[in-house]
Amino acid sequence: MALLARACGPWPLLWSRSVQTVGIRLQSTRLQEDGARSGGLEEEEFRVLNLKQTKSQRLARRKATRPEVPPPRSQQMATDQDWGAVWPGPRTFNPSAVPLPIRQGYVTKRNQMSPGKFANAELMKIPNFLHLTPPVIKRQCEALKQFCTPWPKGLETEEKMRAHYPVTCVTSDYCHALPTIRNPLSRIVTVQVELGALQLDRHARDKLLRLVGERYDPDTDLLTIVTDRCPLKKQNYDYAIYLLTALYHESNTVEPWEATKCEADMEFFDYEQSRSKRNAEATLNWGRKEGDSGWQQVPEAYGKAVSRLFNEGENEYNIAKYKEQTLALLGLAEAEQVAQ
Repeated sequence: MALLARACGPWPLLWSRSVQTVGIRLQSTRLQEDGARSGGLEEEEFRVLNLKQTKSQRLARRKATRPEVPPPRSQQMATDQDWGAVWPGPRTFNPSAVPLPIRQGYVTKRNQMSPGKFANAELMKIPNFLHLTPPVIKRQCEALKQFCTPWPKGLETEEKMRAHYPVTCVTSDYCHALPTIRNPLSRIVTVQVELGALQLDRHARDKLLRLVGERYDPDTDLLTIVTDRCPLKKQNYDYAIYLLTALYHESNTVEPWEATKCEADMEFFDYEQSRSKRNAEATLNWGRKEGDSGWQQVPEAYGKAVSRLFNEGENEYNIAKYKEQTLALLGLAEAEQVAQ
């Protein structure tokens, strides 16, 4: 800088800057190398790259005719067309092929409509079931009939199916987006069976109910077993069937100590083997009249009332029924009505 100032003298140094369009000429170096090798020099000239277009070029570009875009296909579709040919299988949403005013998306303003189907990325994210229309499903079912077998005879109604197949297995499958295809909830297996479908006597039924606890619903007569300990669904199903089989055989097994139980050791009140039945029979024989055969039989209503009182516990209904049947047994029902 000192030398430059000394050469220019005391006058200040002035700089000027101007913009000028530059044409760049590109040349291939490979052809030069090939020409040098062959003894000659061949050149290939490329088009000039204009970094700044002129006014005439811009006007020519604006006046250039653009190709006409045809209207969407959905506007030309007939109402009686074969939709299975238009949308034969699962595919990404195509707005020009769907003649429906579908909208999808989130709105930020009040009273604003959701975005339309054109240029809508939300419609392309989710799977659609536009190919599963009733005519297409009917056509697919007709094609699958050749691989199906006739429905078994004797299973026309739900009652018949429950009679032949009393065990019901309930499982769940999940479709989700996770690194693993296994959902922890899909391993849970629920097995249900009607207790009336099992061949159980009074002892086996009572023993089974005491083993299962709260898994039995008396309103629906269903025994429900839920297994989820094993990692796979098949393992949990095998474990549930094993538990049901073990409960059934264990309930029908009579241990030596169970055969020698007396009335005080019974888990439930058995009216047929109880002292109440013997007392009721003695009362009936004492108060019966000659030639009256009705006094020889113990009323079933009295036995049911006594059994319900001991097995279900004391409540207002059971006590009232027990009182009513006791008065009828003693022949005091008419006297009580007269007193009232």
